[in-house]
Amino acid sequence: MKTLIKNATIVDDGRKFSGHILINDDLIESVTETMPATDGFENIINAENHVVMPGAIDEHVHFREPGLTHKADFESESRAAVAGGVTSFMDMPNVNPQTTTNQLLDERAALAAEKSVANYAFYLGATNNNIDEIRTADISRVCGIKLFMGSSTGNMLVNQTDMLEHVFAESPCIIVAHCEDEQIIRANIERYKALPANEVDATCHPKIRTAEACLKSTERAVALATKYGARLHVAHLSTAAELSLFEAKPLSEKKITAETCPHYLFFDEADYKTLGYRIKCNPSIKSAADREALTAALTSGKIDTIGTDHAPHLPAEKFGDSYFTSASGMPSIQHSLPAMLDLWKAGRISIENVVRKMCNAPADLFQIDRRGYLRKGYKADIVIVDTDKPQTVTSANTLYKCGWSPFEGYTFGSTVTHTFVNGTLVYCNGEFVSDRKGEALRFNR
Repeated sequence: MKTLIKNATIVDDGRKFSGHILINDDLIESVTETMPATDGFENIINAENHVVMPGAIDEHVHFREPGLTHKADFESESRAAVAGGVTSFMDMPNVNPQTTTNQLLDERAALAAEKSVANYAFYLGATNNNIDEIRTADISRVCGIKLFMGSSTGNMLVNQTDMLEHVFAESPCIIVAHCEDEQIIRANIERYKALPANEVDATCHPKIRTAEACLKSTERAVALATKYGARLHVAHLSTAAELSLFEAKPLSEKKITAETCPHYLFFDEADYKTLGYRIKCNPSIKSAADREALTAALTSGKIDTIGTDHAPHLPAEKFGDSYFTSASGMPSIQHSLPAMLDLWKAGRISIENVVRKMCNAPADLFQIDRRGYLRKGYKADIVIVDTDKPQTVTSANTLYKCGWSPFEGYTFGSTVTHTFVNGTLVYCNGEFVSDRKGEALRFNR
């Protein structure tokens, strides 16, 4: 099937220009600034006054399948992703059973092939005893090795020094690390448990999971990566202090890189007073100064990618009376692109850089085959956005299986109108118009 997207404002690879995109079956046939002949096109979309960009690639999600499907699954969360302009995701291993063997990774991919409307890939989780699985991973199919250097949901902490050394010395592909120092956090938890229960609430979260805990663990990860020449990507950077460990230069010149998430750019610790456990996540959201430093680092180049750390929990798991029983993590993939476009409208980041961090850079960093750009011969993962169409987030229009969003009541200034996945129009003006399933991502390594 041939499709023409015409009269678009195209944003891709550092450029913003008026043009037209031809799609032939699952591939982009051409991207031109002159109007092509329209003969033979079954579908023509006039994208005048709309932004057209590559589909976002979310390198960091927790879709909870298998084993935790009461709160999320591949079908529900991939639909939320596509509605938000995300056409590919990379899913973390802390499910049940944990994805710590290559066989389990294959089994998860088979599940996604049956259910996901977005493209997919999976991390192999490091443990204290699975170095043989890591050594033998198929690096054309596994997106990376996930290393928890601080326990979080699922408790996959790797805390044995010899195993950490093995992972950094022997990983055949990129290591993506969750960095928080466990000893600092545990000591803080014990101090706060000694306080009266009514004195410990969501506002305590950045005092328990502190900037110090992040910095100490990230320093260790960077030191190990430097020692062994490993390819390291530090997930969900949340502090200004950690930025000193990263270089402000092009992604192609770095082996040690960093990700942050929209919630660290959108919220700060003052928001705990109104949003409470809705924004409790690990690492914690910290100060306004941290938020502004992280935003500036997107422009300087110290931060390379934006992933969501999409991590849904049911309200019953999230909104109890106790800090210590409230689960950490929030759903966000449906709203990550609109949130970043609001930061663009506020003058905090260019729209070209939004596309760079959410589409181009993840493709480059993970060496994804033919995705992340609007180029001839690339897979036609394409998003059309009306940047002048506001949308107010409600529980009714939120597609997450858990049924809530930290952005409820907020009005974004932009709306995704069309999402193509592998050349198929899957989502159009608020409706799913195809249930065609996504494809497994492949990596050129």
